[in-house]
Amino acid sequence: MTDTPEPTEADLTGVEPRVSPKPAVEEVGGRKLKPSTLMMGHGFDPMLSEGSLKPPIFLTSTFVFPNAAAGKRHFEGVTGKRPGGAEGLVYSRFNGPNQEILEDRLGVWEEAEDALAFSSGMSAIATLFLAMVKPGDTIVHSGPLYAATETLIARILGRFGVHWLDFPAGATREEIDAVLGKAASGNVALIYLESPANPTNALVDVEAVAASRDAVFTGANKPPIAIDNTFLGPLWHQPLKHGADIVVYSLTKYAGGHSDLVAGGVLGSKAHIDTIRLMRNTIGTICDPNTAWMLLRSLETLELRMSRAGENAEKVCAFLRDHPKVERVGYLGFLEEGSRQADIYRRHCSGAGSTFSLYLKGGEAEAFRFLDALKIAKLAVSLGGTETLASHPAGMTHLSVPEARKQALGITDNLVRISIGVEDADDLIADMEAALAAV
Repeated sequence: MTDTPEPTEADLTGVEPRVSPKPAVEEVGGRKLKPSTLMMGHGFDPMLSEGSLKPPIFLTSTFVFPNAAAGKRHFEGVTGKRPGGAEGLVYSRFNGPNQEILEDRLGVWEEAEDALAFSSGMSAIATLFLAMVKPGDTIVHSGPLYAATETLIARILGRFGVHWLDFPAGATREEIDAVLGKAASGNVALIYLESPANPTNALVDVEAVAASRDAVFTGANKPPIAIDNTFLGPLWHQPLKHGADIVVYSLTKYAGGHSDLVAGGVLGSKAHIDTIRLMRNTIGTICDPNTAWMLLRSLETLELRMSRAGENAEKVCAFLRDHPKVERVGYLGFLEEGSRQADIYRRHCSGAGSTFSLYLKGGEAEAFRFLDALKIAKLAVSLGGTETLASHPAGMTHLSVPEARKQALGITDNLVRISIGVEDADDLIADMEAALAAV
């Protein structure tokens, strides 16, 4: 008598399971592989793509089901008629091979359970907000935020009855407690942070925010903590390890790193990501397959680029700090020993980054003369690219911020934001020296 094999899913349903990549190699000889190694192949099986070493770009709007039963089973999962959700590819507004591989690799850096890719950093943030809040809810956030994020919260969501309260980026536990305690009289749907803050470089104490949230809120009323980690992540800051639930990125910046694409990402627990995914599927904010493919290419050199840019920034800032025409340099490597900001940096960060605030002696006229005299650094917004960029936040990215709020947040006319690239550090110092001579 022979044993009867257990029936397979295909036997029971008539649906062949989706062909998955071969199991990922995540350790060798008991050694857990580093993210920089996993970026070379994680999530992609060449044998599923004719042996191609690199993932092809899958330019298709829709995907073919093997049979009608498979199509029905997929939509049972999508609609919730069958528990467990839906697997497989159906339509490029929902997912695609390039996007799925990208999301697998994004999650590796911070050991996140899941990740999503978006068409821009702001589409990632907007989708997050739309997934988490409803009219009458309150968003508590740190300040300052990227100007478009502040606009989205105060001016756009505000039109739909969403309220907000904020605390300074460098707030103490007591200050955070006070704001969260005040907000708790309503329904706080989300706590949203940005660290370092744009453009002042002020750090948020994520651990203090998490402790305050856990003290003020309990059970189902506990709002998730989301954080924009664009300035330092994922190499120099990993907020999920310090109490954040969701991490947001403008992948345009360091992840893309070549100033040739626009994209966004969200990482976190599977439960939170599934909630955000439903909104992304509905409003269609996923990134396109070509952009996802370019990001896969860029992630292979992420650690190299960020490390070189960080080393350059340290040298450039050391020169600028002692220059007679410089008031001060807002660089995380120069935080005053024993200060609260230095304490946050020690507990949260593994590097000072390559984007910093330069405060010149004078005002707008001096800042403009400096910017106009730069030869290597480009006068442009954005950051995290291979090239050095410089801009004037008060007159550019944060121009729409009310004057009183700009002053309160330290966004002054003499502030220049600089993002150091991967050029030769001595060449960059020569460029800064010549530009300062023109001030």
